[in-house]
Formats: sequence, structure tokens, C-alpha cells
Amino acid sequence: MSILQETGDFEDRRTVDDRRLFTWRTVLYGFLRSRRREARRVCESEPLFTDYHHPWHFFLATSIMVLSFADAVFTLALIEKGAIEINPVMAAAINRGTQSFAMLKMLMTSIGILSLVFLARWMFIRRIRTGALLTAFFSIYAVLVCYEFVFLMRVY
Repeated sequence: MSILQETGDFEDRRTVDDRRLFTWRTVLYGFLRSRRREARRVCESEPLFTDYHHPWHFFLATSIMVLSFADAVFTLALIEKGAIEINPVMAAAINRGTQSFAMLKMLMTSIGILSLVFLARWMFIRRIRTGALLTAFFSIYAVLVCYEFVFLMRVY
């Protein structure tokens, strides 16, 4: 504590509001002008968490969400034609209703994607960068959606 604070002759001269308040301006500014891209200290070989994410991760995250939406639409169309859902979690959600299925599917996909993008620099099993898993999931999802599309065209 300083001498001024102890004596009570202390006046708060701050004219600017608290900079640490969270607003949408903070999100936009952090997105457009992210600063933490590299290690801060010499002993850090590579930062695990940064403000900056590679544009490829943004493309993958957006594409996976679009593919997830297409998968949901194709799955519902195929179930309408007599197919069955083999994923037990999604089958239970479909039995509760279309809205429950869509909400659960988008929620689970978005949480998974956000986690993978946030941990994109982390090494999974000390061998595979988590960002590479995004590429793998995108590829698998694209193949699945193509399979469903072809199967749906055969049914119609």
C-alpha cells in the first residue's frame, strides 16, 4: 500500500472506465487485431493458447458446421424414407423430435469444433497436432455427407 493510501489523501484520478470490461467491441477488436501469435518468453518453445488462429482453422470450423447441417437434413430425409440412425445418442434425440435432434447435433458439433480450434496447437498423444484433427474430421464428414447424398439420390 502506498503512503497516500495509508494517510487517506488519496484521490482516484482515473478518467477512463475499466478497460477490462467485456463488450462486443472487445470481441471484434480481439478478432481483427489479435496480438498473441508467438511465444512471450524464450523458454516457451511454442504457445499453446494464442489470440490468433490460422484462417485454415476458421475455414475448417465453418465447413464442418455446414456439413453438420447438411448431415442433419440428409439424415432426416433418409429416416423419412425408412433408414435408421445408427448413432444411439442421435437416435434417442430423433425419437424425442426433429427440433431436439437438430439442437443436440448442432450443440455437440459446435462444442467439439470450438474445443479443437482452441487447442489447435496442442499435441495429441505427443504426435499429432490437434489442428490436424480438424482436417481429418472435415474429410470424414465430407465423405459421410457425400455418401448420404448419393444414397438419398438412389432412394428418390
